[in-house]
Amino acid sequence: MPANLPPPYFEAEKRYREARTAEEKIEALEEMLTIMPKHKGTDKLRADLRRRIAKTKTEAQQKKGSSKRDASYSIEREGAAQVVLTGAPNTGKSSLLGALSNARPEVADFPHSTWKPTPGMVPYENIQFQMVDTPPITREYMDPWMADLLRRADILAILLDLHADPLQQLEDTLAVFRVLRIYPKGEAIPADLKKSPFIKKCLLVLNKMDDDKDEADYTAFLELSETRLPCVGVSVLAGRNFHVLLKELYSISEIIRVYTKVPGKEPDFTAPFVLPEGSPLEELAEKIHKDFVDQLKFAKVWGKNVFDGQMVQKDHILQDGDIVEMHI
Repeated sequence: MPANLPPPYFEAEKRYREARTAEEKIEALEEMLTIMPKHKGTDKLRADLRRRIAKTKTEAQQKKGSSKRDASYSIEREGAAQVVLTGAPNTGKSSLLGALSNARPEVADFPHSTWKPTPGMVPYENIQFQMVDTPPITREYMDPWMADLLRRADILAILLDLHADPLQQLEDTLAVFRVLRIYPKGEAIPADLKKSPFIKKCLLVLNKMDDDKDEADYTAFLELSETRLPCVGVSVLAGRNFHVLLKELYSISEIIRVYTKVPGKEPDFTAPFVLPEGSPLEELAEKIHKDFVDQLKFAKVWGKNVFDGQMVQKDHILQDGDIVEMHI
């Protein structure tokens, strides 16, 4: 199918060829991308433009110094935990984010359709995870700014394509992680590592588990990979196992939900406070209001490891689902 590009596209292309600075080149490339019609005939050209934009931005950042990171790639953390989707090209990261959230990343059947991080909020029961779609990573190339995003994330969800050699995809992704000094939680750290590692909670997500045959392939992957990482098989196409995926994300997030109430009233179960596992009552008080820590005399707790309404002090360790009544 011909591209049928309009005249303004060629004008922007001319400005790109004549540009002397990275900013001018990026502006022209992004204009070309905006002007270009979206159809099958322009798929490869659009993918090439995105790669050129990413490469030009990367080169510009390297010249300015690594401390001057492009603000457009800085994703402010929201929700209960930040989950970064990562992995090889065409594993379904954008499709998964689009299916689980209100975000609308561009989805295409060619590699590198994602060229910048796209966040979306994913509801799970009465909380939300922030899920971030990212450009693919390979042994050959990864945008340098991706390292910071991966290292800052709470959870790394590694997308694998069940139909396209997931064993190799996993090996390649973990090899890239090791170059970045990122190691899944529980994995051995090399003794000769000269700089501090980044220990991350990781989840393997095998996409395209669409039917019974794919379930057998998923089981074979688990046996052959001998992975100790938590793993979930999903089908974005069929909307399969999404709840299992979100439940597993909550399980490995190492967070708890705590509810508060005032004397004589019922707690609000729609808006829990989210805290790290092992948090004492004092941490909840500080999250409610900074002055509560000093003013708090005691609290009553309903939930696990206590009898209903048990009086506790600031150092009491809270459990998932606890209901707390503060007394100041």
